[in-house]
Amino acid sequence: MPELPEVETIRLALEPHLVGRRFEDVEIRDPRLVRPFEPTAVAAELEGERVAALDRRGKYLIVRFESGRVLLIHLRMTGSLRHAAAGSLADDPHRRAVVKLDDGSDVAYRDVRRFGTWHLLEPEEVDEYLAQRLGREPLDRTFTARRLAERLDRRRAPVKAALLDQRTVAGLGNIYVDEALWRAEVHPLRPAASLDADEIARLTKGIRDALRTAIARQGSSLRDYSTPDGRRGRMQERFRVYGREGEPCARCGTPIDKIRAGGRGTWYCPNCQRLQPRSAQAARRSAKRPSRSSRHSSA
Repeated sequence: MPELPEVETIRLALEPHLVGRRFEDVEIRDPRLVRPFEPTAVAAELEGERVAALDRRGKYLIVRFESGRVLLIHLRMTGSLRHAAAGSLADDPHRRAVVKLDDGSDVAYRDVRRFGTWHLLEPEEVDEYLAQRLGREPLDRTFTARRLAERLDRRRAPVKAALLDQRTVAGLGNIYVDEALWRAEVHPLRPAASLDADEIARLTKGIRDALRTAIARQGSSLRDYSTPDGRRGRMQERFRVYGREGEPCARCGTPIDKIRAGGRGTWYCPNCQRLQPRSAQAARRSAKRPSRSSRHSSA
């Protein structure tokens, strides 16, 4: 599934081609893309709109028009966008929509599994729609260890499941949660509320570092994801744990293990990411070990 780095990569690639351009012609070939609305009606609403900005919020690509309206594109599992010069799009049985721009170029949307959505919103609907569904942006200055601690407080769910909840942190998915937890040395099954201040600080940094590294490498191409010019991302070459079951941990050499957490396949290092934190283990051992004075008195 495209996550924040993949959507941001698409945004950066499409921005110079879309901003300032008018939607000359729109063809929506798959009714599932815009349901419950009629594809022809949505296409007619989009035609003539001029793009003022191309933004991202979590995993949503946000096309902002000069009219104030917004087209939210969610790629879900297998959605992707391709930009091409006029008439140069190759045949594709998985193409679900095509937008012809006023410079003659085309933007095509393809989706093998057909779970992606296009949602056209009026200006007054946008902020509330996104606020109800998304937490803070992890690459914004407002995303701090204190803010993350507030979102995880009293959460009994495993930290992996809590981070997959888009209301906790916007844009994280299975890949980058695993990568962030490895960087933070936190076990994915730890109850979210059990993390101490140091672990929260490491996790905040781990999330940022995992995402920034992925954006620099244009995302992860595992199956269907590609950039708008058809190239593959390169982050999969730098995964620390995701998909690496049985391979040595880059930090300690222990074989990576795979479990289920939050209903998802989850990869982690059994040594670096212990379910029982080392500090708690040490405290438990200390509590069991009799003190010198108690040994002397019992004698």
